[in-house]
Parts: sequence; C-alpha cells; structure tokens
Amino acid sequence: MQTDRLTQQIQFIIEIDRLKQIFRQTLLIDGSRRENSAEHSWHLAIMAMTLAEYAPDGVDIMQAIKMLLIHDLVEIDAGDTFCYDVQANSSKAEKELQAASRLFGILPTDIGSELRSLWDEFEAGETPTSKFAAALDRIQPLLHNRHVRNMNWVQKNGRK
Repeated sequence: MQTDRLTQQIQFIIEIDRLKQIFRQTLLIDGSRRENSAEHSWHLAIMAMTLAEYAPDGVDIMQAIKMLLIHDLVEIDAGDTFCYDVQANSSKAEKELQAASRLFGILPTDIGSELRSLWDEFEAGETPTSKFAAALDRIQPLLHNRHVRNMNWVQKNGRK
C-alpha cells in the first residue's frame, strides 16, 4: 500500500535527523565548536560539486554526492570513531554493518537497497567514484584543521 511506503520514507527521514547529534573531532573553520556529522556530509557533497572538474575519468559526480550524503548515516548507531582510537576502530566495521542494516531497512526495499548499495560501494573503496568520494572525506578535516591552526590536533593530543 502506498501509505505504508510513505510511512517508511517519513520514518527514515525522521530517524536520520539524529545525525545532527553526532559530533566529530573536527572543529568548524571558525573554531567555535565541533562539527556534527550532518554538517560534514553536507560540506562533502558541496565539495564534490565544486571540485568535480578535478575528478579522474570514470567518476560519476552525482553518484559521489549521493555516497557522501549517506556515508556517515551509520554513525547514528555506531557513533563517530576517531581515526587514532585503536580500540574503538577494532569494532567499528561490525557496528557500522549492523547500523547500515537497521537504518536502510527502515525504507521500502527498493530505496533501502539503493542506499545500502551506495554505502557498500563507498566502504569498499574500489571504484573511481568511491575513491574520489573517500579522498574528499579525508581532505575535508585537513582543511578544517589547517584553518583552525591545528587546534583539532592540539586539543586531542594535548600538544602542538
């Protein structure tokens, strides 16, 4: 029934609003507070559009934008894992797989499968598009860190 489909879509939309509550280690460029994961994903999507001319052959920019918008949704359940936290990283993959199944499972099967496929492609990092998206995901925190004069690293490590 169409209303059941719409109910699932609305439920997913409401659920992913929780991404705004997941704070990353990265400070905003103005240094005022930590960035949340929803802001991070939005910023990456804009970066992909802005830097599209530098993408290598074979990159589908629209596909990259979609990947970047959904790649961190799993943090709603799994949290944001700091890249240098060895203990937390040991269980990250399993937590994220469970989160992906739950979150994308909220949606009607066709949409859930499409988003899960995008997420899986990003995580595998084997296609030109996923490699481009992953590169942006790695560059963005470096740009932030550079513009807050390395305060992200200083705050986390206690030294410059």
